[in-house]
Amino acid sequence: MIIGTNVTVRNATLHDYRRVLSVVDDWWGGRAMSQGLSRVFFEHFTATSFVAEDESSGHLAAFLTGFFSQTFEHEAYIHFVGVSPDRRREGLGSALCHRFFSVAHANGCRLVRSATSPVNRQSIAFHLAMGFRIEPGEAEFEGLPIQLDYPLPGEARVAFTRRLVATHVVLEDGLVRGLLAS
Repeated sequence: MIIGTNVTVRNATLHDYRRVLSVVDDWWGGRAMSQGLSRVFFEHFTATSFVAEDESSGHLAAFLTGFFSQTFEHEAYIHFVGVSPDRRREGLGSALCHRFFSVAHANGCRLVRSATSPVNRQSIAFHLAMGFRIEPGEAEFEGLPIQLDYPLPGEARVAFTRRLVATHVVLEDGLVRGLLAS
């Protein structure tokens, strides 16, 4: 899938894991994020994890990792969405999320969950702009509802949900191929 100028989106592979690890902390402004990004996504969840690459340079422009819930059959979860700081505001994060929404919807999911740190205001704004709603929390942090001990003991996250509804027809070679979830 090609989006924007010279950017191709494809499913993540094991080869991409070290590429993502090499940039993820820098992309988060020096925060230690690599410890939360498991190789499992690049090995066992490649159908729901994606990378966006610059076609001319081959450089990583963005990535998304996610999965279908094994407990709740109609739910999916986005674990990470990262965009290179020099490629932000180009719609790459949005395009990756919409691709995930489409794959999730095509596989029977009707709800997508995600979470982010309450200190990451940029991520919170992104989730809200993507149509996610903040879930009620067990406590508050600077006016935001948070889940405690999530994902690990002593940590907290703002939890989000987004309903998936098929709204767009996807045209490929002039033929209707399916519905795009939004």
